[in-house]
Amino acid sequence: MSIRMLRSALLATAIYSPAAALALPDGEGREMTEAICTACHGVNMIERSSGYTRDDWHFLTSTMIDLSGDPETEAEILDYLAANFPPTDNRAATPVAGPLNIRLEEWKVPTLGQRSRDPVESSDGGIWWVGQWQDILGRIDPETGAIEEFDLPSGAGPHSVTMGPDGAAYYTGNRNATIGRLDTATGEITEYPMPDQAARDPHTAEFDQKGILWFSLQRSNMIGRLDPETGEVRLIPSPRQGARPYGVKIGKDGTVWVACNGANCLLRVDPETMDVSEVTLPDAGTTVRRLDIDEDGIIWWVNSRLGRLGRYDPANGDIREWDSPSGPSSHPYAIAVFDGAVWYNESGVRPDMLVRFDPASEAFQSWPIPSGPVYAGILRHMRTTLDGEALLIHQSGTNHIARVTVQGGAASQ
Repeated sequence: MSIRMLRSALLATAIYSPAAALALPDGEGREMTEAICTACHGVNMIERSSGYTRDDWHFLTSTMIDLSGDPETEAEILDYLAANFPPTDNRAATPVAGPLNIRLEEWKVPTLGQRSRDPVESSDGGIWWVGQWQDILGRIDPETGAIEEFDLPSGAGPHSVTMGPDGAAYYTGNRNATIGRLDTATGEITEYPMPDQAARDPHTAEFDQKGILWFSLQRSNMIGRLDPETGEVRLIPSPRQGARPYGVKIGKDGTVWVACNGANCLLRVDPETMDVSEVTLPDAGTTVRRLDIDEDGIIWWVNSRLGRLGRYDPANGDIREWDSPSGPSSHPYAIAVFDGAVWYNESGVRPDMLVRFDPASEAFQSWPIPSGPVYAGILRHMRTTLDGEALLIHQSGTNHIARVTVQGGAASQ
């Protein structure tokens, strides 16, 4: 379908959708903006932005859809966005200065609108990611800048990718209830379906020391494991209803730790018996997107709903929390232990802030995360490179993958 045909079809849809017509402010170009933008996401994502100049709106929309073939439509949308959503301090972050400098390398992945996310490094130095909205698994060669994309089964909705001990890339089929395996040498894809119809949405996955893949199922309120050698998938429900298992990490002793995105808890899974026990966190309003584990076995987690960073010591049960610099609405999301500190992001503010917390001094430092020349995306999962020398992040709203390294000196990018 041509851009002009798409323009006519979507405009007709907008005209006959009263709810959509009321979503954005009145003005020339509102109906076309709603029609084009809601083909992929809700208009609330526009309303919740910090606003941009026309040039920055041009760049931002170009990461989602190519309207260059229809300059009339493109100009109508850009004029509307610039007039109604100019730069503001809406949802402004609270940056914290400090002694460190970060170096950030970015790659913009090819297919527009894919929502690239969850980068992970393979043993050959490649950086893999998934494009959740376009059923894509991709690889970046950081040395050459070459980027390759693989088509996954239609409707897979890959949510995350992790590298297996066999060198294959394993992804979670969040929309087709599978775990997928891509043979990186041949491109062959193997799918492992869930054995229970109630298990609908494999979410985040990590391999343990024995080569077993553990994964969460958020909406299904389950935790699963896949043995790649036999293909067997086993599932167990969360002990708390509505816990919504989310982030997954494996301890040095093989214990599987899972975050609760719907309740104030962490879940501990025995890798042999699959018995699940709950660590109840003090504040009932707490929800936990993700967690990580430091060298001493301390569990670090983000209190997304209340805007805090948390620490749990399994040895003595001690729990502590610190307020995130941008406050209770900052919605911490991703987290990783890196560079002797705890790193996470504040996704509820603009720009999306990358935050470093030094456990020894209890000091914070933060930086805005760019998406090319603008600050517009959201970081949802981050991990370190295999050598521990860099942090892999992304901005899912603008299809950017990035690698962060730390240096001394004045803070800059």
